[in-house]
Amino acid sequence: MTEALARGEKLPVDWKNQIVYYLGPTPAKPGDPIGSCGPTTSGRMDAYTPTMLDQGIKGMVGKGSRTPEVVEAMKRNGATYFAAVGGAAALIAKSVKKYTVLAYPELGPEAVAALEVVDFPAIVVIDCEGNNFYEIGQKPFRNFDINQI
Repeated sequence: MTEALARGEKLPVDWKNQIVYYLGPTPAKPGDPIGSCGPTTSGRMDAYTPTMLDQGIKGMVGKGSRTPEVVEAMKRNGATYFAAVGGAAALIAKSVKKYTVLAYPELGPEAVAALEVVDFPAIVVIDCEGNNFYEIGQKPFRNFDINQI
């Protein structure tokens, strides 16, 4: 999509006020909208994220830390980063009520799809002001000395 934007092309999806979930779902069982759908490592998308945030994305769901460039783009665009629990893909799938492919169906599980979710288990890890739980939460333990116990 960033390559399409660089060529001046219109994107197949309007990203304004949308939330992106970085995942690669497994095939759905009969009667289910989606198979297991746990988060994938968001850092793999960091090279593209500032450009996509500039398209109006307001949130992202994944796992793992983000680069300073992504955090700055989040602040500039008022976006939030949520973490879903890795290893809980089957549980997370229970929150998905509908799965609709929107673009790039030839990519299979990596197609762009819309999810309707209820009670999706995620927490805010980087807010729109750049407050980063991955840094703040770990700070008290960075100089921890086990010998002090």
